[in-house]
Amino acid sequence: MSILIIVIFIAGYLAIAFEHVLRFNKAAIAMLTGVLCWTCYVVGGGESQAHLISEQLTSSFGEISGILFFLLGAMTVVELIDAHDGFDVITNAIQTTNKRTLLWVISIITFFLSPVLDNLTTAIVMVSLVRKLVPEKNDKLLFIGMVVIAANAGGAWSPIGDVTTTMLWIGGQVTAPEVISKLFLPSLVCLLVPLALLSLSVKGPIQRLAIDVKKAAATRRERNIVFFSGLGVLLFVPVFKMLTHLPPFMGMLFGLGILWIISEIIHKDKDEAEGSKLSVVQALRKIDTSSILFFLGILISISALQATGQLRELAVILDQRIGNIDIITLSIGLLSAIVDNVPLVAASMGMYDLANFPTDNYFWEFLAYCAGTGGSILIIGSAAGVAAMGMEKIEFFWYLRKISWLALAGYFAGALVYMATC
Repeated sequence: MSILIIVIFIAGYLAIAFEHVLRFNKAAIAMLTGVLCWTCYVVGGGESQAHLISEQLTSSFGEISGILFFLLGAMTVVELIDAHDGFDVITNAIQTTNKRTLLWVISIITFFLSPVLDNLTTAIVMVSLVRKLVPEKNDKLLFIGMVVIAANAGGAWSPIGDVTTTMLWIGGQVTAPEVISKLFLPSLVCLLVPLALLSLSVKGPIQRLAIDVKKAAATRRERNIVFFSGLGVLLFVPVFKMLTHLPPFMGMLFGLGILWIISEIIHKDKDEAEGSKLSVVQALRKIDTSSILFFLGILISISALQATGQLRELAVILDQRIGNIDIITLSIGLLSAIVDNVPLVAASMGMYDLANFPTDNYFWEFLAYCAGTGGSILIIGSAAGVAAMGMEKIEFFWYLRKISWLALAGYFAGALVYMATC
C-alpha cells in the first residue's frame, strides 16, 4: 500500500512536470493524485481502519484549508488593489527602465518584504507587481523566478516569514532575536549569489507598458485608500497571529472583511454597474481558482505521505544512513524542493528533542535556513513557487532549466556562510 502511494505520488509529480507535453491542466493532475493517494490508503487499511483514516484526512484538511483560505484572501486583496490601480503607487516610484537595475530593485524589495508579510503573501504581491513592470514574457518569467528565490530567502530569517521557521519558533526550538541575527547573512547570500549570476545575462532596457487612459479605474483618492488599506491588512496578519495565537488565515479573513467594508463605503455613491467593477465580489471572480485547486491537490498528496508515515521514515533513514548533522540538514533542505517542508520539519522536531538540541542550537537554526530556502530549487518546492506557478503558468522544466541552478548555487552559498560563521 505504501509503495503504491509513493508510485502514485511520483507519477503525479512527473505528470505535473510534463504538463506542457501531456496537455493536461496541472490542477486536474494534482487533485487526481491527492485523491488517489488517500483512496489507496483507505482501501489498503481495510474497513476496520476506514474511520481512523477518515479522521486523519479530516485533521489534515483542517491545516490544508487554513492555507487555502489564506491564499484565497491574499489573492483577493491583491486583485482588489490591482483593480483600483493601486500598484501604480509603486510602479510610478520605480522609474528605472534598465533590466539589471530593475531586477535588483524587485529582488531586494521582495527579500525585505517577505520577513514581514511572509513568503507566500510576498510572492503574490510581487508577481502582480512584476506583471505591471515587465511586459515581455521571457524577462517576466526570469524576474518571477528571482521573486520566488528572494521571497523564500527573506522568509527564512524571520520567525513569521516562513511557516517552518514559525513552527520552530512556536515550538521553542529557536528564539526571534537569535534566528534573525544568525540567519540574516546566510539568507542574504542565498539571494545575492543567484541575483549576481542572473545579472550577467540580463541587460538592456525594458519597454514599460503604456498607460491606457480609457481604462475605467478608481480616482486617485480611492486608489490610495485601497492600496494603503490593503497593505495595512497584509501587514496586520502576523500581528493578529501574535496577539491572538489564531492561525494566519483568520487574520487574513478578518483583514479582507475590513477591506471589503472600506471598498463599499468609498463606492457607495456610485451606480451599481460602475461600483461592481471595483468591488470585492468582482475581485473574487477574477482570482485564478485553478491555482488554488492545484495547491489543494499538492497539499492533499503530501498529507497522504505524511499520514502513512513515509516522511517520518525518510527522516529516520537519513539519520541512520548519514549521521552527520550538517549533511542531514542540507539533505532535508534539498528534499523540501520535492515534498513540502512542513512535514519534514515536523518529523525532525519529533526526532530531535530539546534535551539533546536545546533552544537556539546550531541544528535548529540551520534547519530553519535549509527548509526555508531549499524549496526554491524546484518551482513546486515552496508555497511561494506554487503560487507563482499558478498565477503565471510557469512550466516546471522551464524553471528547472533557468532558475533551479541559480537557487541551488544560492542555497549552498548561504549554507557555507552559516556553517562558517556559527
